[in-house]
Amino acid sequence: MLLSERISRIKPSPTLAINAKAQELKRQGVNVISFGVGEPDFDTPKHIREAAVQAMEEGFTRYTAVGGIDELKDAIIEKFKKDNALDYDRPEIMVSCGGKHVLYNLAQALLNLGDEVIIPAPYWVSYPPIAILAGATPVIVQTDESDNFKISPSDLEKAITSRTKLLVLNSPSNPTGSVYTLEELKRLAEVISRHDLYVVSDDIYEKLLFDGLTFANIAQVEGMKDRTFVANGVSKSYAMTGWRIGYVAGPREVIAGMTKIQSQSTSNPNSIAQKAAVAALRGPQDAIEEMLYAFDKRRRYLVDRLNGIKNVSCNTPQGAFYTFPNFSYYFKGRKGEKQINDSAGLAEYFLTEAEVALVPGIAFGANNFIRFSYATSLEVITEGLDRIEDALSKLSF
Repeated sequence: MLLSERISRIKPSPTLAINAKAQELKRQGVNVISFGVGEPDFDTPKHIREAAVQAMEEGFTRYTAVGGIDELKDAIIEKFKKDNALDYDRPEIMVSCGGKHVLYNLAQALLNLGDEVIIPAPYWVSYPPIAILAGATPVIVQTDESDNFKISPSDLEKAITSRTKLLVLNSPSNPTGSVYTLEELKRLAEVISRHDLYVVSDDIYEKLLFDGLTFANIAQVEGMKDRTFVANGVSKSYAMTGWRIGYVAGPREVIAGMTKIQSQSTSNPNSIAQKAAVAALRGPQDAIEEMLYAFDKRRRYLVDRLNGIKNVSCNTPQGAFYTFPNFSYYFKGRKGEKQINDSAGLAEYFLTEAEVALVPGIAFGANNFIRFSYATSLEVITEGLDRIEDALSKLSF
């Protein structure tokens, strides 16, 4: 046996697998409509691209400091102060090769064998594997559609044991689009402080909020900053998924440990992408408003159409660019010899029957649901929903 034991405990990312399968079918000439991809369908803004070109022209193509250049760290510090009223120094900031890399480094630096990590479900697919790869145990706490998929203080309290070390919070949420208010975070903070836990606040969708909502971070709650790691990046807000720049702010001892780990794995993030990230954080923010306007139109249309499908319910997302409708009624469906039993079976049926790619809720720890990304055009969303409704009409019960 050549592979390590820990490899057998994790699976490849299901969202990336769905996207790869859809792309392969497209290469074969199949007209697949994909709701699976988790990246904005917009170009990186021009001033950001120009900053990258300038960096190359000026020869900024060599190794940088492992944890990021000072110019980018300063831009991140400015962002936290302006957007979140949080004050940090350079030793409390680290830049990594994307938001996922931030979370991986944090788990490796903070968690020990046997530690428990509380993860509310539905969750982003990579949270449990990242904990497992650090030797920790994911403790999944189910949330409810009726509570907009948010963990309650009482459910958090019940999940805590003597081994609990970390809580993962993601707001706005992938896959549900749910957003925690400051008051809700204050109530969670009381439990967290009482049990002396740490929190990682994954804020990657921070800028993508609807209906006039104001973003809140648990580090803003009195007494929580020193026990919170704020993870963020430029990928979603600035349409820079391929540039691979994520960053984190938190207690300097752990940030130093994360930097040590990064020095022995990837070393520094891409030098050119770091310069582009500076331009993103310090430059015009108009592109975010343009994306939000388009996302909001798609969001409203998608939710209305989904709730119009018989026996489907869909909460209205408050942020990010996903909806998470409940399709569990259709798990009883059959087409010929094909019996659908769960979200994975229904997603497979949609792909083969309707040529529509979706991510099953089971990948997010919530089997009754299917995730739709509306990071695609309104025309594509309309055609995809037409196909889905037609496919559902062919099922017998």
